Amino acid sequence: MKLGFWSCKHTWKRSGNNTKWCLIGCAIGEFGTLAYYSYFGITSDVLMYSGMWYFFAALPIINGLITSVLLETIILIKADFDFTNALKTALGMSFISMLMMEIAMEVTDLLFTGGQLGMNYYAIPLMLLVGFLTPWPYNYWRLKKYGQACH
Repeated sequence: MKLGFWSCKHTWKRSGNNTKWCLIGCAIGEFGTLAYYSYFGITSDVLMYSGMWYFFAALPIINGLITSVLLETIILIKADFDFTNALKTALGMSFISMLMMEIAMEVTDLLFTGGQLGMNYYAIPLMLLVGFLTPWPYNYWRLKKYGQACH
């Protein structure tokens, strides 16, 4: 019996582990920013879908990308990469995955908050689940097709 491209348990496990580390990095930046908004009421007076709203909506995504790249760079340095190669690898091989993850998590939170910028604590488990599941097939595909992973 010939196994199909998408049926390799080893690749699903390894890509799932890579996705998990990406999710941890993204969640640190995104949740931190959204919690800051909620705690300090930073975005409470921002008109929904105004220019300022889009600016504040982009910050959790940007911060999540930054923290994810930093975490992955640190992991790669611990795996004996030099800083430059670790940073290039973290940016090059997983940036699409991180962007997919961040957008999925942000949209999920916005659905829970009715478009308000802030943290809805009930949304966290679903944000993490959606954030993990959205890029996981892409990470599997990239690992299986090109043998490339971030970690």
